[in-house]
Amino acid sequence: MRILWPILILLLSISCPSWALHAYAQFGDIKYPAGFAHFDYVNPDAPKGGEISLVSPTRLSNFDKYNPFTLKGSPPPNLIGFVFESLLTGTLDEPTTAYGLLAEDVQVAPDGLSATFRLNPLARFHNGEPVLAVDVKHSFDRLTSREAAPQFRTIFGEIKGVSILGERLVRFDFKRANAELPLIAGSLPVFSRQWGMENGKLKPLDQIVTDTPLGSGPYKIGKVNFGKDISYVRDPLYWARDINVRRGMFNFDRITFKIYKDNTAQLEAFKAGEFDYIQAFIAREWARAYTGRDFNNGKLIKKELKHGNAGDFQGFLFNTRLPKFQDARVREAIGLAMDFEWLNRQLFYNAYTRVRGFFVASDFEATGLPGPDELAVLAPLKDRLPPEVFSQPVPLPPVTQLDPASGHTLRDNLRRAKALLAEAGWTYQDGALRNAAGEALSIEFLDNSGSMGRVVTPYAKNLEKLGITVNYKVIDFAILQKRMDVFDFEIISNRYVGSEAPGTELLERFGSRAAGTEGSSNVIGVKSPVVDALLDKVMSAHKRPELVASLRSLDRVLRHQHLVVPHWYSSTFRVAYRAGRFEQPAVTPRYYQPDSWITATWWATSANRDALQKAAP
Repeated sequence: MRILWPILILLLSISCPSWALHAYAQFGDIKYPAGFAHFDYVNPDAPKGGEISLVSPTRLSNFDKYNPFTLKGSPPPNLIGFVFESLLTGTLDEPTTAYGLLAEDVQVAPDGLSATFRLNPLARFHNGEPVLAVDVKHSFDRLTSREAAPQFRTIFGEIKGVSILGERLVRFDFKRANAELPLIAGSLPVFSRQWGMENGKLKPLDQIVTDTPLGSGPYKIGKVNFGKDISYVRDPLYWARDINVRRGMFNFDRITFKIYKDNTAQLEAFKAGEFDYIQAFIAREWARAYTGRDFNNGKLIKKELKHGNAGDFQGFLFNTRLPKFQDARVREAIGLAMDFEWLNRQLFYNAYTRVRGFFVASDFEATGLPGPDELAVLAPLKDRLPPEVFSQPVPLPPVTQLDPASGHTLRDNLRRAKALLAEAGWTYQDGALRNAAGEALSIEFLDNSGSMGRVVTPYAKNLEKLGITVNYKVIDFAILQKRMDVFDFEIISNRYVGSEAPGTELLERFGSRAAGTEGSSNVIGVKSPVVDALLDKVMSAHKRPELVASLRSLDRVLRHQHLVVPHWYSSTFRVAYRAGRFEQPAVTPRYYQPDSWITATWWATSANRDALQKAAP
């Protein structure tokens, strides 16, 4: 899916004038004081050198551009994280705090309607030119133009504009006071105004395709096997190598991403020594395929890493723009046919827990009936909400095996599904489930890897018992991405990474404006004034209890619409890597994704460093 920057936020609400600070926290909880030496989860003395090779944790099957900011095409893995930097940077042990990176400090106006950033005079682009206020404004203007992918206009939509106050002083003006907006501004990726310059003329952003990016990050693009593999090489002159928010980080001289067409080829290449690190997403493969001589003798290390992240949401997503999926009863009926308990027992080795809502295993997940805090949020919307939002517990995925508490079986759920479909006007006629016009109900699942086939096959058998025809189609990820961009699908499997402080990215995921914007993340097609009002509540929360109540209310309302068939999640990361090549810090952060944690904070062993040095021309 599309890249959305981590949204890094802070607002200190005080009655006296606000002073520029080294950090900002959305709710005022700054862990590291001014002048701190380094983050707790790094080794400040980690040696530089060596290399690591890995595969992308996304479904990417190729890449065809070096510009990650436009809609058309696919950029290589982690281009933004390695090559481009933002004004502020988050940490892996605080969910809602960010510290100065390109900006030395940030000052929020007393009325909350602007934030001013002072740039670090050390900051340099890869061509040696300084990072200046004019580059910041240039980046903002281009990312919010029609030349950029549409999600950037959503993310930065509440920013009125950027003003240059001095060579290294820039102010972001906001449309309203919002606790999240100062660090949404701080999350802006900054690139040189020289990027895309050709014969003295600047090309439109959407015509910058294979021009070498001009960022300020720790890595540059190195050797490339275009569309297949890419290496990033550490910039020895990286401007931030000695500042506290980068000390002990980005230690590898070379990081290579290899791209394979399918999971089987990927795993076999790992066993054959083609790359060093891999993350497993399929429980069966983890149990049965991550085995063999090299795992037994310790040459390959297999680990389950614990973390404190909010759970990722994953599920089958309906395209509700299609007439056949516009009735919530139809969507609920299709969901009732999934037998998760059977799948978990027979296919997943009981490795997973069922996803319940959109904010999995977090404070923001709705439970039971709405409490007083949620009722305060929902009450003004009562006349536009179905009564069951207030009178019934939040919907849970159906239990599909004999349950002592409920007594429900799959057969019971299919009976309920049949009744819901009949209420919605779908009855069994002439060998199929048909509506009043005689049209048969069929659904198509799109997949890019084929791995979901073993889930869809038993699921389809249950749906066929209801008279629903099921098609399962495997296509290349690039084609799938294009079809998702224009909402040309019926049902897809998708995952949203969990967040400890969901915010502006939800506008892109559930907002009405995004529903009609090609390339947006609102692939479901949610277009609801009530949801928009709840998103506005989320955006305007100034205290964490307000955020919690608003997000629980949003979760509750979305779940009552049965927009997805929830999948499953794991509380650990399953990873494997080559022994003897890496070392890691003593402290594991609480909030992290394994590939970014490893590439940012691990380092090469002396043997690894020596081998790369000897191989250098």
